[in-house]
Amino acid sequence: MTLRTVEHATRYLFFTGKGGVGKTSLACATAVALAERGKRVLIVSTDPASNLAQVLECDVGPTIAGVPSVPRLRAVNVDPDAAAAAYRDRIITPLRATTSDAAIAQMTEQLSGACTTEIAAFDEFTKLITGDDVWSTFDHVVLDTAPTGHTLRLLQLAGAWTRFIETNPDGASCLGPSSGLAAHHAQYAATVKALRDPAATTVVLVSRAERSALAEASRTSSELSALGIDNQCLIVNAVFRATDPSDPLARALERRGREALEALPAPLRTLPLETIPLAAVNVVGIVALRALLSDAPLGIDARDALPSDDALPLTLGTLVDEIAGQDHGLVMVMGKGGVGKTTIAAAVAVELAARGLTVHLSTTDPAAHVADTVAREVPRLTVSRIDPKAETERYVQRVLATKGKDLDEDGRRVLLEDLRSPCSEEVAVFHAFSRIVNEARRGIVILDTAPTGHTLLLLDAAGSYHREVLRTSAIPAERIVTPLMRLEDPGYTKVLLVTLAEPTPVQEAARLQADLRRAGIEPFAWVINQSLAAAGVTDPVLRARAAAERPLIERVRRELAVRAAIVPMLEAPPVGPDALRAVMQVSVPAQRVS
Repeated sequence: MTLRTVEHATRYLFFTGKGGVGKTSLACATAVALAERGKRVLIVSTDPASNLAQVLECDVGPTIAGVPSVPRLRAVNVDPDAAAAAYRDRIITPLRATTSDAAIAQMTEQLSGACTTEIAAFDEFTKLITGDDVWSTFDHVVLDTAPTGHTLRLLQLAGAWTRFIETNPDGASCLGPSSGLAAHHAQYAATVKALRDPAATTVVLVSRAERSALAEASRTSSELSALGIDNQCLIVNAVFRATDPSDPLARALERRGREALEALPAPLRTLPLETIPLAAVNVVGIVALRALLSDAPLGIDARDALPSDDALPLTLGTLVDEIAGQDHGLVMVMGKGGVGKTTIAAAVAVELAARGLTVHLSTTDPAAHVADTVAREVPRLTVSRIDPKAETERYVQRVLATKGKDLDEDGRRVLLEDLRSPCSEEVAVFHAFSRIVNEARRGIVILDTAPTGHTLLLLDAAGSYHREVLRTSAIPAERIVTPLMRLEDPGYTKVLLVTLAEPTPVQEAARLQADLRRAGIEPFAWVINQSLAAAGVTDPVLRARAAAERPLIERVRRELAVRAAIVPMLEAPPVGPDALRAVMQVSVPAQRVS
């Protein structure tokens, strides 16, 4: 099998898609294939939670370096935190000689937020697109990007900041003086031009044969087209074909994939489409990457026994027993995109409501599937979402009505331009998030969060707000309760980390747990979702993948989680109150893999 992205590769190949669909594996496999055809290839990750090093099985850092087993392939990881520190230093250093220490401290605080990190990472991204050294050194640059929301944000920042600089040359923003941004105007414009050039760039939409993933790919495709980026193709990864007709789960998974592809959303139907079969092993290492695009995939090996029943984690219902012990509090469901956070959040919310508690289920995820998952009204359960666009408009109007009420026409125009900066959405969403955090004083609030990167942006905003309140408030510190303090209180907030029993989601959840702990937030429990090891399978491919879950389940139980629950892979996604409640008590079948 030879992918179109290899056979007809443009200079830039931009892989994007919903979290957990296999972007990194396909990006790495494409890069390896091009390099082994004699091309000079650079693979780049702009994902804050990159696992490029894990997949390539070599060190990958912020400096371009070779991949030992593939001579013509080099790799680099854009470190957003390091990029943000360098960006702050570049903005602030020239001002130190003429600015007071207090003003420098305030500017440093303003430049410590999530938006600064994003624009700094974007700066590094644009250098790769527009730098003469890249054009002369490499035949192809493969970009393994973050999940869809972050990818679109990078693309939108190019156009948004170019327009902002053009229309507000003398103003200022939370990213520093516009004059500093203007220095990169030509670089940003060149990036947009390259992204729109079909001779230079191909955007590879990666999905799985799942309705939610394909719907996300469809939204991405439409939003890219609206930005003038039409040079797209679609790869559907991990398409499963059952080989054991006696395995009901195998038959169900094949049917679900086939039906999802038959119902391909309209925006995707005109795109070049390729499919990749489900690998029997986790795609890690050069040998597995070569096999991913080969007609002779790696052999199936299911000799490892699965854990015994008593070695598997608890049921989800056991965790809910403890959560239900109080009549108020916040439950945050977090994890890498594509691990089933929405299903877990909805199942916990429906179960708690069925036990007589007042529950509010909400989401900060732009995809917002919670209402579809609950499907119908449930007594004592309210379902809502934080709509970023609506919250931003509400925030803009509130600022115009307060800060802008005494300004003249020119002053209001400048203020409005500043409010149109990319940072405003983050501020607006954080205000809505804060309202929900406070609401948990009166009942149970379940927050189905966006993929990890966005979640950390919210937590970063909470920390910045916390520091600012303590610094500026006249209220005694002992009387101040900020959102971050609520999140740090285990009696108020319980964090459920959702993962799959696969290397990348477990690694991502472990990294998220470390970040939470640094912020003073101790996760309540881990939930291992969609487990084949807990499902009892006989199909050879599924059995091999189930056996590969064993060490990961053991690592979660013994090394990572204070508490852990497991939810088996089900024949159909649980939709509606009855199906969601059934998830609570699903246990491991007696059937075993030998």
